[in-house]
Amino acid sequence: MTRKVLVVDDDAALREALAQTLELNDLEPVTAGSFVAAKDLITAEFDGVILSDIRMPGRDGFHLLDYVRGTDEDLPVILRTGEGDIPMAVRAMSQGAFGFLEKPCVTADLLAALERALKTRHLVLENRDFKPQLEEGDPAARLLFGTSEQSHELRARVRAVAATMAEVLVAGPRQAAASPRWQK
Repeated sequence: MTRKVLVVDDDAALREALAQTLELNDLEPVTAGSFVAAKDLITAEFDGVILSDIRMPGRDGFHLLDYVRGTDEDLPVILRTGEGDIPMAVRAMSQGAFGFLEKPCVTADLLAALERALKTRHLVLENRDFKPQLEEGDPAARLLFGTSEQSHELRARVRAVAATMAEVLVAGPRQAAASPRWQK
């Protein structure tokens, strides 16, 4: 599971302290001092989560959140601020933030929020990997019906043979009374 956290904060000392705290808790911090620096790291393939300050010069945390939503709406963003209030928290959550924390934040609360976000991100990426398989489907399950042990065994055999690219005819048991005319 990914352990990467993109930390975006304009305060260099605070950014480095956060990075050190994350490293000490077996997380992999990647730091950026502004939206512009973070922007190049934010892609749909980014396998981590984002922890961003809200109040930064230039583009703030809400702008970063909007950018992330446009890039990958499933990428968790946790916003932090030292000047937060209820309307700001409501705005953050209504715009799609995964979490909202006030500075100073208890380390245990920060780590708990990051762990939840990382688990969510892991599940999203795992589901994305499985989606093409679901769209293609499993021909053996689609064409061979049944829930018995024999049905499961037959599907497993068909899958194994299919991997060899050999031509195979799967036929059911012969019954004398039900034999088609062409077999006589």
